[in-house]
Amino acid sequence: MSDTATVSTETATYRRPSGLNAIYQDSRVIAWRNLVHLPRTPQLVIFTLIQPIMFVLLFTYVFGGAIGKALPPGVSYAQFLIPGIMVQTLVFGTSATAVGLAEDLQNGIIDRFRSLPISRSAVLNGRILADMIRLTAVATVLVVIGYVVGFRFQGGLGLGLLMILVAVAFGTSMCWIMTNIGMRVKDAETAQTAGFVWLFPLTFISSVFTPVYTMPAWLQVFARNNPVTLVANLLRALSVGEVLPGSTWVSMSLPVFLWIVGITAVAAPLAVNRYRQA
Repeated sequence: MSDTATVSTETATYRRPSGLNAIYQDSRVIAWRNLVHLPRTPQLVIFTLIQPIMFVLLFTYVFGGAIGKALPPGVSYAQFLIPGIMVQTLVFGTSATAVGLAEDLQNGIIDRFRSLPISRSAVLNGRILADMIRLTAVATVLVVIGYVVGFRFQGGLGLGLLMILVAVAFGTSMCWIMTNIGMRVKDAETAQTAGFVWLFPLTFISSVFTPVYTMPAWLQVFARNNPVTLVANLLRALSVGEVLPGSTWVSMSLPVFLWIVGITAVAAPLAVNRYRQA
């Protein structure tokens, strides 16, 4: 008499995350894909890192002597420059968001993503997350270069880290504007041009490189209210641990916070809506 052994097999089923967990997981995967893609475009990595270094060295050692004379006594130009350069570099760096999305649209990558069982918002969220990590790395490099030319976190490490956080937050909000540009032009070259056309005056007509009071009176009106100026001045205050004369931490921080929230609140929904239509 023989016993018949019955072997039962269990099929493991994969349960896809749902809700916010699904959005997070999908966004993380897309972000990783975008970060891994960076080494395949070394010219973008080199430009992102070399450009701010060149600006720091150029303005510190070529123009710093002349511009530094317009600063208040006891303020070094390196201490004035690095926070401004950080804003300028991160804002210019957001053009990579538009270029990357335009390339994905042009190459049909976005269409492939749409055919996958992933959350609709993951593609844009992943792009923004990857760019936020990239901007943080660039800001860190700038601090290192700044220490070489004489910049210091005079207000302590805590305020120094907060300075980087504010700069990255503003840069991330600007990425949403660039997302809209990248979703509309659908061509990498046009996306880059469309970004620089308005970023150039936005960053240079500000307190990034020189105090606003050295500009013509008619230009100061725009420069003083330019969000780049507001962010640069706040970063300077955080770097030294003191607010500008006649200001408070609230009066300097609140406008920057409102700009970051306002830009994100307007540009992000527009980008998502455009993605659904593209």
